[in-house]
Amino acid sequence: MRRLPIIPTIVVIAAAAVMVALGVWQLGRLEEKEALIVRYEAAADDPELLSSWPTNEASQNLYRRAAFSCDEVVGWSGIAGRNANDQSGYVHIAQCNSAEILSFDGPGYDVEAVIGWSRRPQDPDWQGGEIVGTIAPGGELGYRIVADPPLAGLEANATPDPNDTPNNHLAYAGQWFFFALTALVIYFLALRRRWREQG
Repeated sequence: MRRLPIIPTIVVIAAAAVMVALGVWQLGRLEEKEALIVRYEAAADDPELLSSWPTNEASQNLYRRAAFSCDEVVGWSGIAGRNANDQSGYVHIAQCNSAEILSFDGPGYDVEAVIGWSRRPQDPDWQGGEIVGTIAPGGELGYRIVADPPLAGLEANATPDPNDTPNNHLAYAGQWFFFALTALVIYFLALRRRWREQG
């Protein structure tokens, strides 16, 4: 009977087991992400407008329509983005403070507001005001409001789409299962070569 080296065999089997466990965990994450996307789609289809900004739960209301008062614009940023007609250009983002948010420990502003799109990177002439739009993921806070309709004479941005949410967990699970299988195959081939050399 050919003998298996005990310690290397234990190490390889343990490593393969960990990889399989990670693959199973990714499958669980896949189900969670699919359920999250379904919730986002339901939020996007909800016609009811949140009448006030969800101060402590903005990230829990992604893709909901909401109203927000930008009382003070404290900064601007422009990033490459696409408009509602899928044309490339610049998305203009106002960094807003608001009296609606009474206590907030953030990066120096309360909410990022995407107020519109243009072909040029120059900041628009907009001093703040009422915004109606969609709460979308992104930015330093993890969420921002995308104005719809756009403001300051800008064009409409691409509509935030829940289906753009990254969901690569099935591919990750497949990779972990493949790694586990590869480790076992390589170990088996190494054992077979050793047994042949031993006669």
